[in-house]
Amino acid sequence: MADSSFDVVSEVDRQEADNALNQASKEIQQRYDFRGTETTIEWSGEQILITANSEDRATAALDVFQSKLIKRGISLKSLDSGEPFVSGKQAKIVSTLKEGIAQDVAKKINKIIRDEGPKGVKSQIQGDGIRVSSKSRDDLQQVISLLKSQDLDVALQFTNYR
Repeated sequence: MADSSFDVVSEVDRQEADNALNQASKEIQQRYDFRGTETTIEWSGEQILITANSEDRATAALDVFQSKLIKRGISLKSLDSGEPFVSGKQAKIVSTLKEGIAQDVAKKINKIIRDEGPKGVKSQIQGDGIRVSSKSRDDLQQVISLLKSQDLDVALQFTNYR
């Protein structure tokens, strides 16, 4: 029987992230506590730029955006937000969406699978993802639950389960 496998990846659905940003922007325009604060949230290339007239309003706008991401099923581990900084008369926060698994995190995941996973499971790093394979599908299910229970710095998805 052929080996079964799946891929461990860290991806963000760009359409869902865009929808969350648009919803956050609408809510910021309509909420009473944001009136007159000139608060905006928008794409700036690949980054998300939040501008407001004070640091606390910028932070509140970031909270609104984070709540919209959670409602759309995007983990906050994939959002990398900087500290608010003042630029002229405006406070700004620059955020990026992280995708892909860094090499050091991939090595850590491989070590977890090797040390704590079932015996017949093999894993190898492929680009910015990890391919996990085994003869037993039950072993693969155990690896998925093992990785879900770990507290890693990246949001993991499990794709191409065969």
